[in-house]
Amino acid sequence: MIDINHEDHSLIKSYIILPRVLSVFERDIGLIKTTLKTPGPYVDVITEAQRKLTKDIYDVRKQFRERDIKVYEECTDDDGVTARYKCRGYESEMRIRWSMMTPQVVLIMQRCLGLSTGDQKG
Repeated sequence: MIDINHEDHSLIKSYIILPRVLSVFERDIGLIKTTLKTPGPYVDVITEAQRKLTKDIYDVRKQFRERDIKVYEECTDDDGVTARYKCRGYESEMRIRWSMMTPQVVLIMQRCLGLSTGDQKG
């Protein structure tokens, strides 16, 4: 049996985090529409970020199929998210606490919005 590697862990982590970023964008669009007098340009920028993020989610799911990874259960509680998964026959779980997820969500949002994140990724 092949053990799970770093790339597999990263994909599972993305699978957990990316949909939550999409939800944050959706919530923000709702707030902007009800708060601002001219929400259009802001909503357009966020909608474009959502398109980029949706493509990223699609890519993660494609990689799941190629790598034989399946998340079969997600449990959310006050402290974070636990995902149970199967990777090429290896079963385990990943837990991400909200306190650890929040900074990553912000970085993903900045990247999708075209803002500088300060990291060295190309």
